[in-house]
Amino acid sequence: MKPTERAVADSGMRGFARLAAPLPAFPLVVGAAAVVLTGGVYHALRAGSALFPDGGTGWALAVLTGIIVGHLVALGRDRWWGGTGSGAALTLAVLLLYGWLPAALVSLAVVVLVAGARSHRWRQGLLHGSSDILGIGAAALVLAAFGETPSVRDPWQPLDWGIGAACEIVLAAAVYLAVSRLLLHMLLAPQGAGLPTVSRPALARQGLVGVALLGIAPLICVVAMTLPVLLPLFAVPLIALDSTLWIARARAEEQLRDPLTGLPNRQWLLERTWSALEDAEQSGLRSALVLIDLDRFRSVNDTLGHLAGDRLLLQIADRLRLALPRGAEAARLGGDEFAVLLPVADSATSVMRIARHLVAELGSPLDLDGLTLVLEASAGVAVFPDHALDAEGLLRRADVAMYQAKRDRTGVEVYEYKRDSNTPDRLGLLGDLRRALDAGEVELHYQPKVRFDGQVAGLEALVRWVHPERGSVPPDEFIAIAESSGLMPHLTEYVLETALAQVAIWREQGLKVPVAVNVSPRDVHTPGFAGAVAARLARHGVPPGALQLEITEHVLLEDPQRAADTLAGLTAHGVKMSLDDFGTGYSSLVHLRRLPVSELKIDRSFVARLAIDNEDAEIVRCTIDLAHSLGLVVVAEGVEDDETWERLRDLRCDAVQGWLVAAAMPPQEATAWLLARGSQGWQRPVRRKELGPASAPGQVVLHSRSEPLS
Repeated sequence: MKPTERAVADSGMRGFARLAAPLPAFPLVVGAAAVVLTGGVYHALRAGSALFPDGGTGWALAVLTGIIVGHLVALGRDRWWGGTGSGAALTLAVLLLYGWLPAALVSLAVVVLVAGARSHRWRQGLLHGSSDILGIGAAALVLAAFGETPSVRDPWQPLDWGIGAACEIVLAAAVYLAVSRLLLHMLLAPQGAGLPTVSRPALARQGLVGVALLGIAPLICVVAMTLPVLLPLFAVPLIALDSTLWIARARAEEQLRDPLTGLPNRQWLLERTWSALEDAEQSGLRSALVLIDLDRFRSVNDTLGHLAGDRLLLQIADRLRLALPRGAEAARLGGDEFAVLLPVADSATSVMRIARHLVAELGSPLDLDGLTLVLEASAGVAVFPDHALDAEGLLRRADVAMYQAKRDRTGVEVYEYKRDSNTPDRLGLLGDLRRALDAGEVELHYQPKVRFDGQVAGLEALVRWVHPERGSVPPDEFIAIAESSGLMPHLTEYVLETALAQVAIWREQGLKVPVAVNVSPRDVHTPGFAGAVAARLARHGVPPGALQLEITEHVLLEDPQRAADTLAGLTAHGVKMSLDDFGTGYSSLVHLRRLPVSELKIDRSFVARLAIDNEDAEIVRCTIDLAHSLGLVVVAEGVEDDETWERLRDLRCDAVQGWLVAAAMPPQEATAWLLARGSQGWQRPVRRKELGPASAPGQVVLHSRSEPLS
């Protein structure tokens, strides 16, 4: 076996060993079997009855048992626990001939001998033997109910069997198999798993094996009583039955297991999740699903090759197993995507904490032939019943959250309905938005930016949509829908076309003010975007300097090189760039040096508390100083009161935008607002306390500081 194959096999066994951890009921089952077996031996010895047949029959049975044990040991596999066709057939035959005690001794002999050859599996072997003994005891009670109590001294002769005996044998065999296999399932299945995926096809196979046992066990009885020397020949069909069972079982497990890492796959995860949700619903508890995706793993495959990528995935799978909290179960869904099922979850907060721990563990350095690699991961969390009521819905919503975390570079995100464009309601809204764009029903409103001398520095075009049935739809809602679908380029094209047409109208009216348009990272990463913008400028007869594109630093996170090429192309055409929402990203200072921007906009979250929060004030001051040192113009967003205006002027901010100046206005109102200001520009309303004794007669005093001017 090659080293890689051995690693895969070992990882697979470790993965399924987690599914086969004996439960606390282990001592009860083993203890009950020990009591039954000890009592039977004691009773037989006191009665002077033999424990096992002697003579040729006894030796023939012993040889057959030895062959079966040798076969199990020679297989070199650890998965014989859980029921073998050969051992069960032999045990059932001895039960029918000589009663439950010799049958229990045969089962115990198989367990002891095979467990001795595999000392590291003694616990599961002991559990299997105990379950088998209890199943044998249950079958003996069935026979006793019909008046059949075979023993070594008084065997149940096959020649005495009739139609009634055949029914008794079928019932006894069914009880034996049902009790022994049910106990094994209850003790080896995961806690709260119900009927796990692996066991469902296994039950069908066990049923077929049971039918085969009914055909072989009576034949063993007949030969044992008539020509025992031929008993060892039954090893051939019994071993063939074992091999058939193992092949079928291996194929079923392969369908539920990832061939590389040995982790369960998507099919297993979905069915296991269904079981967990059913248990959670009955208990009134929560369950959760965490979907994990490795960031930029494709570059590893492209650079080092797929074989190196597979070896890294093996390390990732091992780390994931070790980092799992108690009761959690992991699966590989394909590629570099993994999932973790938490059958019981306290809350979304606790699941987020677990997800962050898993992401941190997977983000630790990895060693590949002396090369140290760091692979970051993103995770999405969905909780039952908060986010979905079925397995497929939970998986899909965890996937939505995961891609949100990947896009925003936050590491971990919990599912939010308002950010999911795939809900029926939001899909309907997406269709309505597409129709509204085609019909020209989406409007642009314009909000001025003014300098502290009152001159208008420009206007920002803001999208507004009034739905015919829903009314005004918040921009954050429908823009998020457009970004998460293929509609964003269409929306950007519509906004650019509408804004440039309005700029052309204003320039004809002598209003030569630049207009800023927001563009998304998807727009910047679209091939040919810079050329398309230049073509629109030429078509409308608008000089490039009259257009300003507002971007966020997220444009560099997905494909930095393509973004840099697009931005360089735009600036080469003369289009000005503005960095929006500064301060809300993760590496803004670094991006300031990489982005060809001429303007920086301080996010309103810092401006809103500028006058009352010293820390925010210090952040704003440092940002303004930094921007000025780089030759950038600074605009403060969300200015709504005089105190903020005064502080920004003292900090040497270049321009402001907000309700203190004006709210976003439709084109007609924006035109009237610009014409009314004329060459004098905008004059800030003067508060009464600012009027001194020398105030001019007739001075207008406005008391409201938050209302937009018209």
